[in-house]
Amino acid sequence: MQPLDNVVVLDLTRILTGPFCTMMLADFGADVIKIEPPQGDDTRRWGPPFIHGESAYYLSVNRNKRSIVLDFREEDDRARFLQMVSQADVVVENYRPGTMARWGFDYQSLKALNPGIIMASISGFGATGPGRGRPGYDVVAQAMSGLMAVTGDGSGPMKAGFSVGDIGAGMWAAYGIMMALWARERTGEGQWIDTSLYEALISWQTYLAGNYFATGERPQPLGSAHPNIAPYQAMRASDGYLVVACGNDALWEKMIVECEISFGHDPKFRTNPDRVRHREELIGRLESEVFERRTVAEWLDRLARAGVPAAPIQSFDDVFQDPQVEHRTMDVVMEHPTAGSIHQLGIPVKMSSTPGALRTPPPLLNQHREEILAQFGLTNATPEA
Repeated sequence: MQPLDNVVVLDLTRILTGPFCTMMLADFGADVIKIEPPQGDDTRRWGPPFIHGESAYYLSVNRNKRSIVLDFREEDDRARFLQMVSQADVVVENYRPGTMARWGFDYQSLKALNPGIIMASISGFGATGPGRGRPGYDVVAQAMSGLMAVTGDGSGPMKAGFSVGDIGAGMWAAYGIMMALWARERTGEGQWIDTSLYEALISWQTYLAGNYFATGERPQPLGSAHPNIAPYQAMRASDGYLVVACGNDALWEKMIVECEISFGHDPKFRTNPDRVRHREELIGRLESEVFERRTVAEWLDRLARAGVPAAPIQSFDDVFQDPQVEHRTMDVVMEHPTAGSIHQLGIPVKMSSTPGALRTPPPLLNQHREEILAQFGLTNATPEA
């Protein structure tokens, strides 16, 4: 048993944010039907790299789904989709606001067919408001949400290395769908979920927004450092960098002893607020007088003995050779009909009774057309109006 067994999801999404959302649902048992235009999801052609003709990008977020092509320029396919809606539980889309309404697929129209239908819309800036028409690209959301203003070392705007706006909005949409499914259990009614990349990133500001609201001062980029804790950042050793996370005064005392910090009890560095206020001097002295004397490996060993959180800065090679990653099954190999053996990122939520599973590889375009049409009592002939 999986938590979302028998939940039927009509997935109109493409690129990243929507497919990530529906993959989360599919991993826990939802029957996700990926409805693609004749040319397929754009990311089928995004590369290199390709694996025997299959885009690595597309393969990364479309497992556990089935594919069917419907061309919404055609009246017959629009009618097929509406018949599918009448029997489904969830519709997920990430078109620009207004697109679904032009096809006759707005929430009110779908609700008239199926009062229990849940519709999730993911866009760049939300379906309402003066910014609703802006294109929804991850880098645009990172720029406007404040993320790029606080990322990097101050030498210039810098985005996060992952597409956190896309992925964050997809996660919020999946969260909203789960709440809507639970609410429907009690009311019998579906609802419309409206979220955006912009809001996803704003919601993650948390303590940075709290600092701004408290002081009126704009947060600044601090490289790897933390605005409220010190030392809590990357440190330069003799042969590279490591991260040290000294989250409280007790850890600072342990670090003073283990790292032989001669200036550790200077009143300027006694408490965390003192260390934050004198961050520049503290970090400069820690690097030049302490950490540059030994290698990364030596410091990691010493800090581990002292119980002070520290870590190497790992490349992707390092990550996927980490025994913990293997133990937690975060690198899973699946067999794809054309790409052969492909690696997939594992499921980060482990559940004791109803775990998620990687059941089927990402589908070929239109691979499941006949079985999906049969599931909904449809054929390739013109459906009834």
